[in-house]
Amino acid sequence: MVEGVAMTLSAVPRLHEALGRVRPVDVTWRDRAEARLDELTKPPRSLGRLEWIAARLCAIQETVTPRVVPRRIVVFAADHGVTEEGVSAYPSAVTAQMVGNFLRGGAAINVLARAAAADVCVVDVGVAGDIDAAGQAAAFVSRRVRPGTRNMTKGPAMSEDELASALRVGLDIADGAARDGVAVIACGDMGIGNTTAASAMTAAFLGVAAAQVTGPGTGIDGEMLARKIDVVRRALAANQPGRDPLAILRTVGGLEIAAIAGAYVGAAAHRMAIVGDGFIATAAALVAASICPPFLDYWFAGHRSSEPGHTVQLGFLRQQPLLDLEMRLGEGTGAALAMPLFAAAAAVMNEMATFDSAGVAGRAENPGRMAILP
Repeated sequence: MVEGVAMTLSAVPRLHEALGRVRPVDVTWRDRAEARLDELTKPPRSLGRLEWIAARLCAIQETVTPRVVPRRIVVFAADHGVTEEGVSAYPSAVTAQMVGNFLRGGAAINVLARAAAADVCVVDVGVAGDIDAAGQAAAFVSRRVRPGTRNMTKGPAMSEDELASALRVGLDIADGAARDGVAVIACGDMGIGNTTAASAMTAAFLGVAAAQVTGPGTGIDGEMLARKIDVVRRALAANQPGRDPLAILRTVGGLEIAAIAGAYVGAAAHRMAIVGDGFIATAAALVAASICPPFLDYWFAGHRSSEPGHTVQLGFLRQQPLLDLEMRLGEGTGAALAMPLFAAAAAVMNEMATFDSAGVAGRAENPGRMAILP
């Protein structure tokens, strides 16, 4: 490992404090939820994974009457110095332009968040260009740590101070969501070049070849994909991050990925249900799960991206996605589509009649516990 690359958790006091507040969910609440579900007027477990969502929500909130509003999608935006290597079909200027589009309400995440009855917050953690922040369709938070990461093929993407600052941004956003009473949160991303960073992170975490976890991202052709795979290899060779999660994040990650990791830990510390998005957001989940194993009690894999590395990530985390729609947009769009499932799960718990209340004869046998894993 390169000298000075390893970064201990104690070097980020704010993160260390939040980690201390994340505790595994109390499985007795899941048992109570399952017992309640078995009293409802339906054959046991006939609603399948919807019941699994409901039971997990109850365990997170320690109640058998879960709530799922307000719902919030936070889109963290930042640029990547590695775009100098020609890894994207779009120029870096698109990052700032798309942030403006989010604020004006014209992007896919705006449309899908409205359909999911979720509000949208956009956070500038490291956008390189000027942002037209005049739009009012989403909340906007300016917390720019620096104008994009450095080119990771030539050295670390971030300094330790920059990584700590980006993690704090995410923790602050989670604190704000908790103050607003948010029950279900998702984190999306915007950043040209960030699938390259996520590929490098995933290869480092899982110890697999770059080609196995590097995909087309914004839709690059075969020649550009070969270049992208080579860039991931060179970045890992230049930085040698080993398996230290924060070293991987600092050297080959991104400012928005770091902020998402911080938001994930913060949201778990506040006992929110967290809906995962695609490849980039799940790279942040690799970090959160590595430094805070109980985090996965709060995180749901919202969907499976068509990026090849996402399936590998989900397998490593032992998560089965709620949806598989062959999407690869990011922005939090997959998580937005999964959010109505949480509303449905809570409605089942809160609104269905029991056999006793409806005067319907129920089954006597106990169907047993639900599987712990999805």
